[in-house]
Amino acid sequence: MYQIVANLTENQVSNLLDLYKNEFWSYKRQREDIVKMLAASDIIVGLVDENEQLIGFTRVLTDFVYRATVYDVIIKPTHRKMGLGTQLIDAVINHPKLVSVEQITLYCLPEMIPFYQRWDFTGNTSELQLMFRNNA
Repeated sequence: MYQIVANLTENQVSNLLDLYKNEFWSYKRQREDIVKMLAASDIIVGLVDENEQLIGFTRVLTDFVYRATVYDVIIKPTHRKMGLGTQLIDAVINHPKLVSVEQITLYCLPEMIPFYQRWDFTGNTSELQLMFRNNA
């Protein structure tokens, strides 16, 4: 049985660091930066097992009116293909503070597009282009 949590314990922050270390997009993240990131995130959705170990995570940055962006959707490799990612995204989409937000966005690899389409996420359908600038 898995439970959704909105805050992480110190041990669960360590679990999150371990999850990040397994992914190409987050393996360089350091604990002190993760602690700052968590403090600055508007919504945290963790998924814990019966031993209170974090096995899934995502976070949202939002203005709570017009835009919300989902980041860092991650499930422990040993727990994938069990519907836990679905539980995470359901928790985000149905979060009381997000249900009336005009638009929710996220970034994903091409192979994950069908997964997110189940919640009506669509690809770029406008003339607007995503732009970014790396500071590091």
